[in-house]
Amino acid sequence: MEGRILNIGFGNVVFTSRVIAIMGPESAPIKRLLMEAKDRGRLIDGTAGRRTRAVIITDSEYIILSAIQPYTVASRLGAKDLEDECEE
Repeated sequence: MEGRILNIGFGNVVFTSRVIAIMGPESAPIKRLLMEAKDRGRLIDGTAGRRTRAVIITDSEYIILSAIQPYTVASRLGAKDLEDECEE
């Protein structure tokens, strides 16, 4: 599989091409989405036992939890894109 990887903390990575959205876990719709994903077996916990701070939604209907702030994850995603633009 080709593509860049995004570090979501504690040695866990996600392919950037799969990421649709990075959200905070506080809102009721996101909490419902998490419950549905857990029921369907589509929830991946990448928090290493820490508090969930970011919810990563993928195009393959998997939901990934991260203990890193959404802004930090998004910055890492953006930094990879900026690095590629600078190389060209």
